[in-house]
Amino acid sequence: MKFNLENLVRENIKAMKPYSSARHEFSETASVFMDANENPFGSALPENFNRYPDPLQWQLKEKLSVIKGVPSHNIFLGNGSDEGIDLLIRIFCEPVHDNILIFPPTYGMYEICAHVNNVQVKEIPLTSSFQLDMEAIEQAVDTHTKIIFICSPNNPTGNSIDRSNIEIILNNFAGLVVIDEAYINYSRQGSFIPELTEYSNLVVMQTLSKAWGLAGLRLGMIFAAQQIIGLMNKIKYPYNINTATQQLVLEALNKNDWVNEHILTTVKEREQLKDKLSSLSFILAVYPSDANFLLAKMNNAKNIYNFLCSKRIIVRDRSNIVLCEDCLRITIGTPEENQKLLDTLSTYSV
Repeated sequence: MKFNLENLVRENIKAMKPYSSARHEFSETASVFMDANENPFGSALPENFNRYPDPLQWQLKEKLSVIKGVPSHNIFLGNGSDEGIDLLIRIFCEPVHDNILIFPPTYGMYEICAHVNNVQVKEIPLTSSFQLDMEAIEQAVDTHTKIIFICSPNNPTGNSIDRSNIEIILNNFAGLVVIDEAYINYSRQGSFIPELTEYSNLVVMQTLSKAWGLAGLRLGMIFAAQQIIGLMNKIKYPYNINTATQQLVLEALNKNDWVNEHILTTVKEREQLKDKLSSLSFILAVYPSDANFLLAKMNNAKNIYNFLCSKRIIVRDRSNIVLCEDCLRITIGTPEENQKLLDTLSTYSV
C-alpha cells in the first residue's frame, strides 16, 4: 500500500481554519506591539515576560536544526512529547472508527491519548525477546489503522527495536509510523532522523527530558515531513511553548560538551550497575539496555519495591504489565545513588 497523506488526514482537520495571531501573520521585526492586549509596562520579573512567546519558536528551531541536521520547517516543538502524541492522533484518527497499533510493554501515553480521543487501541505484545511480532502486526493492520507507535529504545524494557523490522513496516504500511526515540542518546543504534528524506510516512519523536536533563521545562521534539509539521502547527494551541522554556532551552543547547560527558557517565554506570545487580541472589535477570535505566526481573519484586520504599529509594514497579512480571525498572543515578541502591539491596533478606 502506498502512503498518501491527503487520504490519511481527517476531513474536519482539512476544513478547519486555524487560530492566527498578529505575531504569526506579521513576519517582520516590529518595534511597537499593540496587537495582543498585553500589559505594556512589563512584569514584576526581570525578563520580558509581559509579551506572548513566539508561537512557532523559530529561533529555537533554527538552533535545533543545526544540532539535528534537519531543516527548521521539519521540526515541531511540543509541551513534552505527550502533546505531539495527542496531536498526531487528533489529526489522523477518526474517533470510534480508526485505530492505532502499540506494542506492550511500552510507553503508556500512546494508549491514554488514543482513549481520550475515543480511538481504538490494538495491542500486539512484543515477543519474549522484546522485539516486534511481525506476523501478528501484518494480521492486525486494517484499513482503519492510521498510526503505528514504536518506542525504540523501548520503555520499560530498555532495548532497541530491530531496525530492519521497522524499515519493513515503513515500506509496507500506508499510515504513519511514529518512532519514539526519547532514549536514543544512550543507544548503540542510530536515530531514524536521517531517514526522513526517504520515508514520507516517518515521524520521529525525541525529547530534552532525558540526556539533556531538562525534564522540568517540558519540551518535546517531532521531526517529520513539512506537510505533517504544518498540520500539527495548524491545530496546536497558539502559544504552546512558554517564553521561559524557549529562553532556557536556547541557553542549554550551547552546552553539548556537558551533555555528552554525562551520557558517557550514564552508560558506564549502567553497565556497572547491571553487573552488580546480576550478582545478587534474588535477581533473576537484568535485561540489556540502550536507555538510561535497567529492567530487572527478581523474586518477589513487589516485596523488594516496598523494601526500597521503606528506605526512601524509589524505583518503578513494572510487575503488573505484560512480559514484565516480577520486574522493577531502575533509573541510572549518580555513582553515589547507584552505590546506595546496591548497599541497600545487599541488606535485603529474601
